[in-house]
Amino acid sequence: MLLQTGAIMIVMGIDPGSRATGYALITKKGGRFQLIEAGVIKTNTKKTIPERLLEIHTGLQEIISEHKPSTIGIETVFYHHSSEAIVRLSQARGVALLACAQAGIPAEPYNPTTIKKSVGGHGKATKKEMIRLVSRLLGLKKDLTSDAADATAIAITHLMHSSFKRKLR
Repeated sequence: MLLQTGAIMIVMGIDPGSRATGYALITKKGGRFQLIEAGVIKTNTKKTIPERLLEIHTGLQEIISEHKPSTIGIETVFYHHSSEAIVRLSQARGVALLACAQAGIPAEPYNPTTIKKSVGGHGKATKKEMIRLVSRLLGLKKDLTSDAADATAIAITHLMHSSFKRKLR
């Protein structure tokens, strides 16, 4: 069990997106990952981009306030053929980082290849493989949605990397 000042360490993962932002909160007990909560903040696509960004920010603030994670992992912006998609993803990531900073919680970036290697063992795992692997690691009977599974994989990666860094100290 990872302890931080006598309490269980809660790690949050965030998979930013302008339409759907995945989030997950996990911990580790007895050498096993345990899911506390995972879900998706879905924005109303009929609203303006600023209104949708506010929905993401407010949703993440509420989740962070309720669960008080010790640390947060967040996916980096990756290559996309559409520059507009990169801008929207960057905006969603920016408001997620703002929510982390406002709560005073450090957010560590992870690129998709690092996440896939950490959870899947190689950097070329498909979405379906990642969903199955995350479900298996957590002992879930039902698969998570794609965005929630991605956020959970980010949280697992962050917990694994954080544990390794602490052992090196």
